[in-house]
Amino acid sequence: MQPMLRTLLEHTHPWLAHGVEAAQHYAKMRLPSTYLAREIAPEFAAAVSANDRAHLVIGPRQAGKSTLIWSFLADTPGHILYLNCEEPLIREWCRSPGLFSADLEEWLPPGGTLYLEEAQWLEDAGLFLKGLVDLRLQRRIIVSGSSSFHLMSRTRESLAGRATRHQIWPFSLREITHPQKTIAAAQRKQAREAMERQLLFGGYPAAWKAENPIPILQELVTAVVLRDASDRFRLDRPDAFRGLLQLAAGQIGDLVNYSEWGRILGIATSTVADYAALLEETHILRFVRPFAGGKRAELTQSPKVYYVDTGLRNAVRGGFSALDDRNDTGHLLENWVFGELHKRWPEPGQVRFWRTRGGAEIDFVLESASGHSIGIEVKSSQNAELSRSTRSFIDAYAPRHVLLVTRGERRREAVDDTIVDWVPAELLPHALDLVQ
Repeated sequence: MQPMLRTLLEHTHPWLAHGVEAAQHYAKMRLPSTYLAREIAPEFAAAVSANDRAHLVIGPRQAGKSTLIWSFLADTPGHILYLNCEEPLIREWCRSPGLFSADLEEWLPPGGTLYLEEAQWLEDAGLFLKGLVDLRLQRRIIVSGSSSFHLMSRTRESLAGRATRHQIWPFSLREITHPQKTIAAAQRKQAREAMERQLLFGGYPAAWKAENPIPILQELVTAVVLRDASDRFRLDRPDAFRGLLQLAAGQIGDLVNYSEWGRILGIATSTVADYAALLEETHILRFVRPFAGGKRAELTQSPKVYYVDTGLRNAVRGGFSALDDRNDTGHLLENWVFGELHKRWPEPGQVRFWRTRGGAEIDFVLESASGHSIGIEVKSSQNAELSRSTRSFIDAYAPRHVLLVTRGERRREAVDDTIVDWVPAELLPHALDLVQ
């Protein structure tokens, strides 16, 4: 082992000389002073009990991956070896699973936890993790990463059967207002205030907890989105990359035309597609594909674009004015609803939209566990009525449920065999519990 690497490990692991209790104490010190439990935590804790595979925690930077892991380690007896893979010496050490495992005997006893943070910085994370799992080290392996481009796309085959995957996102409304199956009238005001704050500032933990979240979100755009893209992915046109972010921020919920974006930005359509894919891989944007149920008049190609987090979108667009003073409140509400759906159903194709060539459209379509279609339409007004487009969707597919998400009051009616629920936005998590 290189002397400099040994010095680094000794410096960053002061608890190694003081036993297991010191490791847990250090893990607790890494937690924020106010910790909001994540909905994924029980699922993660149950999976991580197995030490015959790697456990991947994937999501945007600063969405709470490290906090989730440290909270688990703080409550789990055992030694800890923590490696920040952004550190060049650590990346060099993690080139050979065999040599790494030989060194590991000195630093981490069997039964302990190896925690690799930001593992997408490793030269070939997938093959390295595959090698560690196949060596049967008798140690728990936990891995975090902000970019599925390196952690998942390149490792899907090599880690098949050797890894669990857990996705974590900025706070959902339920996590902020405490998970409950029902909501009392006295809690609804709190939920509405939280929802309206999320429309402006999103759910990134640091921004959510801050008295003034704007500088945090602005730094997130600069340091995470742009610097990561320029430094790690070495883009030829970082100015066009930022321009694409701004175009997307101004067109949330609209159909995407890569050729048009290329003309505006002065880059090739293929470059637009590459940048768009990168923004999906780093969990900044999502391109929602159309639902096509076999009707000849349906659109089947162009996706719609949304930000994963509304606060990040507003930081890119430079707009944090109050909701009543904005002309994009309807778009923001639609993007926020997408975010809530995406946090529950994050896999590609689980959340879609429906639109015909004649212009009939419904914002989102889900498939329930029983295989029935669920339509979701978003209206920012308080007195929204059932639109002709929504009736067209009901006529075409006879869905079991349609949700109209509004800023008004709750009511329900039946249209043929479809239950139509007018759902106040702050009650959306509870409405989704009933239809999924």
